[in-house]
Amino acid sequence: MPGYKLIAADLDDTLLNDQLQVSSRNRRAFSLAQEKGLKVTIATGRMYRSALRVAADLDIKGPIITYQGALVKGAADGKIFFHRPVPLEFAKDVLAEGYKAGVHMNIYLDDQLYVDHLTEEAQFYVNQAKVDVFEVGNLINFLNKEPTKVLYMGESSMLDDLQKQLKERFKDELYITKSKPYYLEFMHPKATKMHGLAAVAKHFNILPEEIIAFGDSYNDIEMLEYAGLGVAMGNSPQDIKNVADLVTETNNNDGVADVIEKFVFGS
Repeated sequence: MPGYKLIAADLDDTLLNDQLQVSSRNRRAFSLAQEKGLKVTIATGRMYRSALRVAADLDIKGPIITYQGALVKGAADGKIFFHRPVPLEFAKDVLAEGYKAGVHMNIYLDDQLYVDHLTEEAQFYVNQAKVDVFEVGNLINFLNKEPTKVLYMGESSMLDDLQKQLKERFKDELYITKSKPYYLEFMHPKATKMHGLAAVAKHFNILPEEIIAFGDSYNDIEMLEYAGLGVAMGNSPQDIKNVADLVTETNNNDGVADVIEKFVFGS
């Protein structure tokens, strides 16, 4: 069995159950892995301030990967390892397309959430992420510096169409991905979980083959392919399971702990 040294897990629908909690078994697996000397981190599309609560709950003190990898920042000391925001010109273009399509949009600046006005979608997001939101009116007029991320919320098939259209338009200039069927996200082209995980691994002098990574959605694909053991959750779409090295139990059945217990503790 390979000597794994780093564990990285997505949050929503992966490490967190449907009640948005870390189960006692998953928490124990993370704790015992750290006692054994492994490094652990989280890799999420969430804001840093939202992910930090989970990191504290898991006693993670090193860097965590947030905003899909756009911001890698220390959980204990707040040290920024890198921040790769969306170029302002492209961010404004994305906002213009979003207004044209009639989708709800979030923008993220300095780890704060801004919206045009408070919609049902915005309230849903705030309830999930447990962060404050600021209404600022027209987002194109408001935006005067590079945001960390832009997010669309809307009906899944409409977002699929927009994703195809905008990937063709922006090509390699933006990283565009879906983290949930109703979230379409726009980041710097090197703001992926894979790039974030590579930065954490380099910090700890850990090789890709020494990493276990867990994920459930399309924004996790690059990370799962990068890690020595890429694990898809049982609740993942089939496309994600197809690229993973292993498929575990669902997020509601301690799938993360299952793998750690087997591949780290040999139990």
